[in-house]
Parts: sequence; C-alpha cells; structure tokens
Amino acid sequence: MNETRVIDLGGLQALIDALSARGYTVIGPTVRTGSIVNAPIASIDDLPRGWGDEQDAAHYRLRRRDDDALFGFASGAQSAKPVLFPANELLWRSRRSNGSVTVENPEPGTTTTTTGTGPYALLGVRSCDLRAIGIHDEVLTSRQFGDVHYAARRAEAFVVAVACSDPGGTCFCVSMGTGPSPTTREDASFDLALTEILDDAGHRFVVEVGSERGAELLIEAGALEAADSDLAAAAAVVEEAVGRMGRTLDTEGLRDVLYAAAESPHWDDVAARCLACTNCTMVCPTCFCTNVEDVTDLDGTSAERHRVWDSCFSASFSYIHGGTVRDSTKSRYRQWMTHKLAAWVDQFGSSGCVGCGRCITWCPAAIDITAEAAALRASLPGKTSTTSTRTSR
Repeated sequence: MNETRVIDLGGLQALIDALSARGYTVIGPTVRTGSIVNAPIASIDDLPRGWGDEQDAAHYRLRRRDDDALFGFASGAQSAKPVLFPANELLWRSRRSNGSVTVENPEPGTTTTTTGTGPYALLGVRSCDLRAIGIHDEVLTSRQFGDVHYAARRAEAFVVAVACSDPGGTCFCVSMGTGPSPTTREDASFDLALTEILDDAGHRFVVEVGSERGAELLIEAGALEAADSDLAAAAAVVEEAVGRMGRTLDTEGLRDVLYAAAESPHWDDVAARCLACTNCTMVCPTCFCTNVEDVTDLDGTSAERHRVWDSCFSASFSYIHGGTVRDSTKSRYRQWMTHKLAAWVDQFGSSGCVGCGRCITWCPAAIDITAEAAALRASLPGKTSTTSTRTSR
C-alpha cells in the first residue's frame, strides 16, 4: 500500500490493545526458561525489553543489551509454525454410549493449541519466518487437496512483521533473499511491518502498512506520518543488519550440486556426527511432515485421531510394508538436505530454506547446513568451495 507511519511505545501498546479488543489472541516473543519463545502477550512489558541473544552452532544464550530494544534479538527458538500449524491437531473424536457412536469433527481452525485460542495476531514475525509462512501458504493451501485447518487459521491471522536489527551468528537470510527486512520482498504478506529505532530522537517504530485492516488499526494506535529522518533511520537499521549476517550460503547452482553429490563420501562424514535427534526439523519454519496417531481410552468408549509433527530423521518415517526405505542416518540426512535445498525447487518452485539458522543453533552436534553445502560443492570434480563465514559480533 506504500503507506509508512511512525508510532512510539504507547502506540505499540495501543496496537496490542486494539487487536485484543477485536478478539485476537496476540502472540509475541517473550522470555521464558532462558530463551525467547512465542506466547500470548497483553502488554509491551511482556516483550523481551533489553534482551539480545548469542547464537552459533549448538549454542544459544540470552544476553543483556545496553538499551531497551523490544526486538533486539535474532530469530527466537520458535517461528510462527506452531501457531498456524500445531504440533498436535485433533482431527476427530468419537464416543460410544448406549449402543450408538457419535463422531465429533472440530471446525477447521477452531481448536485450541498450546498458544491459546484463535484467531491469532502474530507480533514480531521476522522476515525469514514471513517467507516461511508464504511457503506454507503454497504447500498447504494451493494444491489440489489443501489443509483446511491451516487455511482457516491463516485466513484469520493478523501479521505484524518486524525487521531484524541484530542478526544472529547462524543467520543467513541475505543469502536466501528472505531478509532482513520484510519490506524487501515482493511476496511478503503482512498487515503491518515494524522497524524499531532507538536514537536521540527517541524509541519509536517506523511502520509500513500492508493491508486495509492494518491501516485501520494504525489509526486507532495514533500513528503519525513518518518524517524523512524516520525513513532514513529505518533504512540504516536494515542496511547495517545486511552486513552483519553470521553465515553465508552459496546458492549458485546449489540444486544441481546436491543432485550431483548424491554419492559423495561427505555424507558419511555428516552421518558420523548426526544424532538423528530431529531437532533441525522441529525448529525449521518450513518443514511440514506429519503422522496420524489414534488413541483410545481404556474402557473403549471414546477414541481420537490426531495429526502430529513427524520428521524424516525418524527411522520409522520411511517405513513401508517390508521395511524402512532410509534405514541409515546418512540416507536420512541426505534426504532432508537434498529435499530442502534441491527437490523443493522442483516441487514448489522455491528453496525450502529461508536462512533463519535455527537448524544450526539447535543441532546438538553443531552440524552447519551452510558448511555442509560448501563441503559437498567442493567434493565434486572441478568445483571449489565457497565456505560459510562467521561474522565477528
């Protein structure tokens, strides 16, 4: 909509209040048990004021900042995925009574998740995670058989994105073309996008409007027209963040590199380190594999069917009658990485990686997808490696 406004801290609180008044459960970043996670919030005091983080391979620590930034951290432990695509979704429930059976089918999108009851307003969505939502929109709603539960939550969701000011040591969104600012993407889908500024002029947020309902809420929040100095300050925040990525990934011809490296001995090296713990797929904002589980009570009067997250790192994931197709850690890691960075392009027309770096941060074995991609590239005849870089912070 090409409309840019500015709000202060009071305006951000007014925005949260307006969303709550409209019946939204506002989900935002907050500090819990030593990390930043998404949870229901009611006030800007619930946000991680003055908290930053340190992220590297198998390393995550919160740190105190020397200012009162509310969004001065890199990607949190969670993306928007657990809200819009819950880890455990009730599909139906049946009950037996007096010789008859009744079946209950929850209305799509109305079930309660661990983050409260929808509709949801997502506050503080990073650009990489915004792109991940766009990928799920394509994968889960645009094919012949769409996910009605996801579609219902997504249609009702109000998205307030935020530009990254302080990327983490494992971030490489610039390499993937997904950040650090949501305003840089043509396919970005947000209602409002914030850029946080702290300078001599005060603590404020430059806000880009992405929808009519976003513009309506800004009016209630008392937003003012952004001055040229505000726009320049917001642009400087993004420009500085671009130069502070913790990692890089050479994406030139990467799809063909991975297909050509299917039999590379480097997969054995990765397998020797990989624990097949599934952490990378659980924190990935784009992975969408699921399984179906049926549960019954002990007396047989009720039964439920749930859809739960699954992982291609699980030994049972590729089981078919007669055995498991991918019975080694080597084959499972190769499947995950090749699908994410190569086969995904063939299936959906884009990479399945958004450069958030969570798979590196939360891997207990410190396996780095950017480094593994570089090593696989170098293992091919006539290829040279463009190594992952780590920026001093």
